[in-house]
Amino acid sequence: MGKEDYGKAFKLGKKDYQARLLRGEKPTLMVLDDIMPGKGSYSETSLGLVQIPMEKLAGTKNVGRSSSFAGNFMPILRESTEFASKWAELSTSHVEEGIREPVKAYEYMNRFYVEEGNKRASVMKYFGAVSIPGEVIRIIPKRTEEKENKIYYEFLDFYQAAPINYIWFSQTGRFQKLQEAVGKEPGEAWTDEELLKFSSIYTRFASQYHAKGGDKLKITSGDAFLSFIDLYGYDFIDGKTTSEMNELIAKSWEEFELLEGEQEIDLRMKPDQKKKPLFSILLPSAPKKLKIAFIYEKTPGTSAWTYAHELGRLHLEERFPEEVTTISYENGTRENIDELLEDAVGSGCNLIFTTTPPFAQASVKAAIAHPDVRILNCSLNTSHRYIRTYYSRMHEAKFLMGAIAGAMAENNLLTYIADYPIYGSIANINAFALGAKMINPRAKVFLEWSAKKEVDLDENIRQAKSSCISGRDMAIPEEASRFFGIYHIDDGKPRNLAMPLWHWGRFYEQLIWTIMEGTWKYDEGHSSVKAINYWWGIAEGVVDVITSKYLPIGTKRLVELLKASIVAGIFNPFAGVLYSQTGIVESDPEKGLMPDEIMTMDWLAENVIGSIPEQEELKEQAKPIMSQQGIKKKEG
Repeated sequence: MGKEDYGKAFKLGKKDYQARLLRGEKPTLMVLDDIMPGKGSYSETSLGLVQIPMEKLAGTKNVGRSSSFAGNFMPILRESTEFASKWAELSTSHVEEGIREPVKAYEYMNRFYVEEGNKRASVMKYFGAVSIPGEVIRIIPKRTEEKENKIYYEFLDFYQAAPINYIWFSQTGRFQKLQEAVGKEPGEAWTDEELLKFSSIYTRFASQYHAKGGDKLKITSGDAFLSFIDLYGYDFIDGKTTSEMNELIAKSWEEFELLEGEQEIDLRMKPDQKKKPLFSILLPSAPKKLKIAFIYEKTPGTSAWTYAHELGRLHLEERFPEEVTTISYENGTRENIDELLEDAVGSGCNLIFTTTPPFAQASVKAAIAHPDVRILNCSLNTSHRYIRTYYSRMHEAKFLMGAIAGAMAENNLLTYIADYPIYGSIANINAFALGAKMINPRAKVFLEWSAKKEVDLDENIRQAKSSCISGRDMAIPEEASRFFGIYHIDDGKPRNLAMPLWHWGRFYEQLIWTIMEGTWKYDEGHSSVKAINYWWGIAEGVVDVITSKYLPIGTKRLVELLKASIVAGIFNPFAGVLYSQTGIVESDPEKGLMPDEIMTMDWLAENVIGSIPEQEELKEQAKPIMSQQGIKKKEG
């Protein structure tokens, strides 16, 4: 039996050897000594006895045995050799008794290189073993700025809490995200029971994922697994049978394909300009009547954000009285959003808007379960294939607001009140600061965060002695407060100067036109596997600035001039030389920041006094939105 197995293994080795040669790759095993860092640039630590994942076996420690095996650890020496006889004996022993003696190996960058026991490793790999016991020494290189090195050091931190060596990621930040996804705090140790549970879930997923062709994707199975549990929930997946998990993996495949691309988002900066007359929609060939659901996190009476979307819903009903009907759901939470989405689908809605970023994951799940229903989530820089996302370029309006504030600040001091450090909010802050500085070079902007723990905004504003304050964007029906937009404080009372406007009705109207005209499907067919994100601004009528009677006529004219320049595309708030608090961001006076650079800003303009808070500095209610949309520090 041993000789017969060697013959089969020999054929597998030769096949792999030849395939690697044709691809221009090294056909035999990698040798750790050939790729080790130089002396003095690494350290060693003993891991003791560990289970080495077979898929992590990369080669041998030294060159001595590397030429005896193909790159897949299958033998390539002739059957008449002493090597072949010993391999065959080990094969027989494994079948009859099992190989128990551990190998000796080195781990470098989470790949394993065998020093003693290469034939044992080869035999067990031939028989399909998942892992092999080994006495392992870890080689730890010095820290560098290279991405692979950063990922490895994140792995080392993760390994301290969870000694798991069989999962790997292609991007930084994902080991931390995995810790969060399984319900653990940063650095919190895993119990033996939790490690066994994770191994069971991951092994079932990886088996089905690879069976469906996951090896052909340019991501790791860890990348796909994290996306999967992030979408459905770790405990939810734990309760699924293998066949149920297999079905979910198949339905979610485009989410995995989306992870391959560096440019994951197909950004739509303008709506389709074509408009058909309304009567053409009413012809027999027109699509069926739309029933639209709006799902809100709060109520229009208590939230300015929800109120703005509710005005958009009412605008749709007014604009399309015969073609559209709408319903709305209030007080959505992460606990009831799945139920609300199912209720909307069950009531016959064929278009659903979930109006806050924390609802994105639930929206994707619902879209996968109901492929005939169009679902859109209001979030920025969110990458999902089964839904579309939308947001507005509010930074354009904030720039105009900053210009107004700079002109009206008698003492050059301003305060900007932000809520969460999420995508888009940093651009709004910086645009405001740049607008103020353009009109008033001495303008300073004190940055306050309403979502921070134990913060007294009123006291901070008093201490800053700011002439103008930029508060929340608009008033809401159930509050008589005038502390919104840009305002002066006169005798303890606010005097409003201007406010930004989210005109979601304009966005919803133009999107409905794309559905009725058939361009929605055209977009879908021409986007490959990229996620579609609508990001419209002043030129599209989605954002604007309303000025009050207290604003001088000259300042109003200046605002109109700047607005017209933005609409015409001849002025970009983030064009030219740009300075952050720590140095120069853009040195070319002829260049402007690209849309993705504006979306993902993680720096503050030089005239901003304040900082971007870490998540632990924020109130508990900030956690869901930060998890979905929180700003991530860029590499380098």
